[in-house]
This record gives sequence, structure tokens and C-alpha cells, in this order.
Amino acid sequence: MTAAGTRLGPADVRAAAVRIRGPVRRTPLLAADALPALFGPGQRGLLLKAEHLQHGGSFKARGAANAMLGQDSVTVVAGSSGNHGIAVAALARRIGAEATVVMAAGAGRAKADAIRRLGARVLTVDGGVAARDQRARELAEDTGALLVPSSDDELVVAGQGTVVLEILEEAPDIDLLFVPVGGGGLLAGSCLAAALAARPPRVIGVEPRQACRYAVSLEAGSPVEVPASQTVADGLRGQRPGEITFPIIQRRVDELVAVEDGEILRAMELLHRAGLPAEPSGSVALAGALRRGFHGRTAVVVSGGNSPSALAAMGVGGAAEAGPAAPPSPVPPLSVLQ
Repeated sequence: MTAAGTRLGPADVRAAAVRIRGPVRRTPLLAADALPALFGPGQRGLLLKAEHLQHGGSFKARGAANAMLGQDSVTVVAGSSGNHGIAVAALARRIGAEATVVMAAGAGRAKADAIRRLGARVLTVDGGVAARDQRARELAEDTGALLVPSSDDELVVAGQGTVVLEILEEAPDIDLLFVPVGGGGLLAGSCLAAALAARPPRVIGVEPRQACRYAVSLEAGSPVEVPASQTVADGLRGQRPGEITFPIIQRRVDELVAVEDGEILRAMELLHRAGLPAEPSGSVALAGALRRGFHGRTAVVVSGGNSPSALAAMGVGGAAEAGPAAPPSPVPPLSVLQ
């Protein structure tokens, strides 16, 4: 379905939450009020959505599950920088399907190895994200496999939106919501879910400055493809907004913030010190919150934690389904929001 004809709305996020119950974990929403020394004085009310504890180590399990469950196809194809491929491979193993994941040549080897350990085949193509996704589409068309896009798909977008649906169920009065932006599926789904709140929060997307395809496209008024980047946030190297995601974000996002790689690494360091072993991509939303500043009750999506050590265990002894374990925290533990 084209973007112009999409009927995707908040109700689809609610439907996704029902469909993915079971294969997808409800992750905790953590209150960081006990850590002013890390996040700065006067910045109370900060909530961290711990998607690094999701099955497969990232929020990508949500969109993959919503797109794959109930389908009859025994073969699936996905283009991925890593975390989406891990989610697809893990769910394919669970339901007995064969999976092929297409990755760009610059994708991290550790994530490719984890996908293979989960039983999926990995194909590598030259070029960036655009070339990767094109090859995945061609492969699905040639073989009749089910294509599971990493972001630009209605079921995937609705599934990703369940992250924010869970936040709102526990903290319906949040003022600001910071979301990392790669392909845009999580941000588009977050925009849809935020509309379910009686008082919708301000939705702020955060992009690596090297790969700010949504900021460039919104300014141009239509999707623009940016050059392939090598940002440290390897999961957010998308080059062009999707046909499904762009109009949703264009209509509903409130702000976009761009962050440098140094800011991403600093945010990751803070999360690690707080006992949350996020990867760079999973730290981008916090980097955006720290750059922009925040007030009131603010929710930040910690979108993934597939560090090299977590990836090394993936596919072994059910680690992909259990998700990475957090190391002991060197600071007072965060509290689970009640």
C-alpha cells in the first residue's frame, strides 16, 4: 500500500500489542531520579524505556513479530544493519521458517555473526542501506519469500509503536518523548501511539548528524536520499525516508534533533554507568535529550543493547530470546516505575 493510501492509525498500534503478546517482552520503564549526579541536577522526571532488555536485544523484535506472526510463508527476507536481522532470525527460528538477511558491506561483523548463529543466511552487498534494501526486495520477489522491511512497512511501524504504548500505559502524563531515528519505523509508530494519550507528549526524533535524512527531507518537503554514512550509531545509517514512514512523521513529529558521534558515545557512557548496557544506536535518544534539554516528565527510548559481549552469546542457550543481561551497576540501581 502506498503512503498516499495508507490507513495506518493509532488503532493499529493497539492491535499490534495484542498480536505480539508472548513473543515480545514488555520491557521496564525505569525512573532515573536517583541518578542526578549522572544526568544533571534539576533534571528529575527522566524515564528510560529499557528496550535493550527486549528479546534479541532491541525494539526490532516488535515490528518483526507483528509482520511475521500469522503469515503462511516458510521463508522470509529482510534487509538490516543488524538488530532487525537478529529479530527476524530469532523469530524465524521460533516459528520454523527459513530466513535470509541482506546486509551492507559496512555492517558490523559481530551482528552478522549473531544472525548466522541464529540459523539465518547472511548476504552482503556493496553500497549502503539503499543498496541493501533494494537487494532484499529483489530477492523476495525472485524467491516468493515474505519481505520483512526494517521500517517501511505498516505492520512493522505498528509493532514498533507498541514501545510508546507501553510507556503511556505506565506514565500517561509524560511531557516529552525522545526517540532515535534510523529508517523511521520507531518514530512513525511512536507518533501514532502518542496520539492515544489524553494529553499527547511532544514527540522528538533524534538523528545522528551524519545521517539526518528526515531533517533534510522535512525541510525539502519530500523524501531525500542522503549519502551513506559511517556514524558510530550503526543501526541508524538509513539514507532515505520510507514511503509509509515519511508522511506520518511529516504530519505528526514535533521536533527533530541532530547529535554528533561524540555526544552519542557520552550518552552511552552515562547509560552504562547507570547499569544500562546500551549500544551506540540505543543511546542516541538520550544524547538528543541532553543536547536539547528537557523538563517535566520525559521519556527516552533506550532502543538496543547489542554490544559485542551481548552479541557473542546470541543464539547460544536461548540468549537471543532471553535478551542481554545487564552487568552489575556501579551506581545506585534505577527503580522500575510503578
